Amino acid sequence: MFDVWRLHRLLGQTGGGWYNPAMTLVEITYELQAPVSLEQLSRLGAFANTYGLRRFRVDEQNKQVSFEYDASRLLETQVAHVLGQAGIAVTRKVN
Repeated sequence: MFDVWRLHRLLGQTGGGWYNPAMTLVEITYELQAPVSLEQLSRLGAFANTYGLRRFRVDEQNKQVSFEYDASRLLETQVAHVLGQAGIAVTRKVN
């Protein structure tokens, strides 16, 4: 598993306290078409900060990527758009 916090540590970024604990958190999972590269993860991490995604994680064994986001700020279609912007191809939504 690979998550955004690990990516931030690898890139030397720190942070915390960015999110309101009263958010409406939703998790969505997609099946990956291909393994995710470090470059794609880096782009995804940058988009996560910009778009307000709370966290993401890549499950390489099950070929899935999951996002936790604030549903009061983002739509599911916007989360899918972020994947496309990062160059990550998915085959379907799992949940």
